[in-house]
Formats: sequence, structure tokens, C-alpha cells
Amino acid sequence: MTNPQVLQHDSPAALASASGEEKHIVGHIARRLLPFLALIYVVAYIDRTVVGFAKLHMNAAVGLSDAAYGLGAGLFFIGYFLCEVPSNLALARFGARVWFARILFTWGVITMLMALVSGPKSFYALRFLLGAAEAGLYPGILYFLTQWFPMRHRARVIGLLVLAQPIAGIVTGPIAGALLETHGFFGMSNWQTLFVVSGLPAVLLCIPTLRLLPESPAHARWLDDTERRWIERELAADQRAYSLDTHRNPFSALKDRRVLLLALLFLPFPLCIYGLSLWLPTIIKAFGVSDSTAGLLSAVPYLFAVAGLLLVPRHSDKHRERYGHIVVVSGVAALTMAASAWFHAPALQLLFICLTAFSIYSIQAVVWALPGEFLTGASAAVGIATINSLANLGGYLGPYGIGLIKDATGSLAAGLYFLAATLVFAVLVTFAVRAVLRTPQRGTGELASES
Repeated sequence: MTNPQVLQHDSPAALASASGEEKHIVGHIARRLLPFLALIYVVAYIDRTVVGFAKLHMNAAVGLSDAAYGLGAGLFFIGYFLCEVPSNLALARFGARVWFARILFTWGVITMLMALVSGPKSFYALRFLLGAAEAGLYPGILYFLTQWFPMRHRARVIGLLVLAQPIAGIVTGPIAGALLETHGFFGMSNWQTLFVVSGLPAVLLCIPTLRLLPESPAHARWLDDTERRWIERELAADQRAYSLDTHRNPFSALKDRRVLLLALLFLPFPLCIYGLSLWLPTIIKAFGVSDSTAGLLSAVPYLFAVAGLLLVPRHSDKHRERYGHIVVVSGVAALTMAASAWFHAPALQLLFICLTAFSIYSIQAVVWALPGEFLTGASAAVGIATINSLANLGGYLGPYGIGLIKDATGSLAAGLYFLAATLVFAVLVTFAVRAVLRTPQRGTGELASES
């Protein structure tokens, strides 16, 4: 049964009648928070994916096979998985400002230490530690944003944040390609220099994070009392309208079937994104181009991803519809991913990779708007971290699966078909998620009595 309060609070008519005051406040908050948060996430995404470019020279230098590279690239997400929920709980305890600075420092140092890789074991260990260090950043940012923006604005806001992923790809490709054309600096090889240059910005961002990022609306000196009261009122209205769950024991969110089902829905997207992005330089290098040209061409799919993130989440928010968008966009992504494997002409293959990037990046923001429909407070911190950590196991399965398939077949085409199949799976799971989330739960939440 549909909750009438939700219709009243969040209908298209209510959204259309949003006051000028609301638009001003939301815009003010977005301008103050999103550029800096996006900058942090750009640096994070560069550091987790730059290994795809380093591979072009590192594999031969240290003796890594394609399967070993895929395993090591994916091990990032095992460390991420194991540490994500504890990291988000620590964020709730110590505050976003301090915890984000800690995350930045540790992952920046470990990225620079990747220059010391000397074989498979050290590669595996450092990729695992990098994932453990970075764990909690993205779900922490998502949780942080739930304390500032009401529900009806979140898909668009998350879409603007997720723009950091393709922007990082646009930045990484040309810079990495140019560095790989050199002989390296300060006695290091080109791939070692690439890791050091990539990790340094994260360390340098620690101090700005401590100085510029407010803990909450109550600590933001750039908000006036009217704006603070508006945020408090709108978040309280969301909690009443959506019957949001705040379990006395936040770990109850770990047993919530809605949390686990959303993790299953989200799994194919990081699987495909990282499966594709960590092998994209190899795919493009196979076109017969130089390192610098491969870097430039690898930026093109991310331009399409930016366009998708500007269009799809905004369209979803405008029409107050999530599930149809997920089904259609995921289905299109499955078709274009398969087409990129089917066609062998470089121009066509790159075109279909670009269309796939448009879809798989943009739909993430729509999926991430769903947890806010039933979780808040500490339960939201644990729930969002659980969804992200379980789903990001796809980041392990994607690169490793493609590496195994490439070693077995000698071609990347079968690996791309594998990614396309997972997107078909996402379409099917969407219908199950829709049925479960629209089923009334007991009391204020399915697990309220178990807290």
C-alpha cells in the first residue's frame, strides 16, 4: 500500500511548488559542500584506478600475468569490504571532518608505496591495504549528505557527486599517458612515478579537509538560523513521511532484507564500472596506439558518463520515479556492453563503450536514492556502508573475472559479455527490490521490534 504521507510530501505537484527559499537554500548548501567533496572523491577514484595505466609497463617489469593483475586490482575491494562498516561507524563517532582527513592521509601514502611493488605478493598486499584505507569514504559522504539534503533532492545531489568518477577518468587518462611516455623521474621508472604523483594530492588535502569541512548544519558558520531550521524541518518531515528506521541497535540494519536486496541490486554496477575501467587502457592499447594516445582516448567514455550523470538523475528526480529508470538504463547498458564485444572495429568498439559508460555511471545515483526511503540516523550509516561494501565486491569480481577469462581465451570479448550478463541480472533484481520496498513493514520498520 502506498503511504499517503509520502504522496503528500513528495509528489510532483509538491516538488513543482517548491519555494524560491527552498531552491536558494539547497543551492547554497550544494555550492558549499559538493565541489570539495567531489574533489576528494576525484582523488580517490584516480588512486584506485590509475593501476590500469601502470599495468601497461608494471606487469612486464615485476612479472605479473593478466590473471595476477586482475586478482590484485580486485583485492582493493576485499579490503574495502572488510573495513567499510567499521569505518562508517567511526565516522559517526569522530565526525566527518576528522575521519575523512584520516582516510585521505592513509590511502595517499599507500598509493605512493605502490611504487615499491616488486612482484605479485607485494602487489596483492598493497592493493588490499589501499582498499582498507579508503573504506568508508564514499558511503561516508553519502551518509554525510543525508544530514543536509531532504529526500526529494538526493538523486540529483548524488548524481553531481558521482560526476567525480568520470571526471577522474577524464583527468587520469591524459596525465597517466603523458607520464608513461617519459622515462620516470628521481630515479624511478615511469609507472613508479605515476603512483607517487597520484598519491600525493590525497595527503595534501588533509589540512583543507580539517579546516573547511563542517561536521553538520549546526556547525556550518555559512548557514543562518533560518536555513538551519529549514534543514531540520525538512529532514524531520522526511522521517515522518517515509517512516524511516532508526534502530536502537544500528547493526540491526545488517539484518534488514531491504539493505541486503539493495546490495544485490547495486552489485552489477561496480562490477561493470571497475571491470571496464581497470581494463580500459588495455582495450584501447590493443587498437595499436601509443601510451599518450591511449590515455587521451580513454578519457572519451568518461565524457559520456558526465553527460549521463547530468541527465538521468535529474530526470528521475523530476518525475519522482526510480525503478523504471533503473530497468531501462541498465537494459540499454547490457546491450551496448555486448555490442562493444561483438564489434571489432576500434571506432565502433569505442562508441559502444562510451554509450555503456553513459548508462552505468548515471544510474548509480538513482539506485543510491533508494536507501534514504527507509533508513536514517546511525542505521543509515550502517545500512549505506553495508550496501556499498557488499556491492563493491563486484569491484573484485569484475577485474579478476576479466583477467581469468582473458588468460583462458586470449581475448577480452568474452569478459565484456560477462559484464553485459550482470547488467541483465540488475534488471531482474530491480523488480524484486520494487516489490519489497513497496511492501508495508511492521511498525516503524521491519526490525524495530528486534532492536
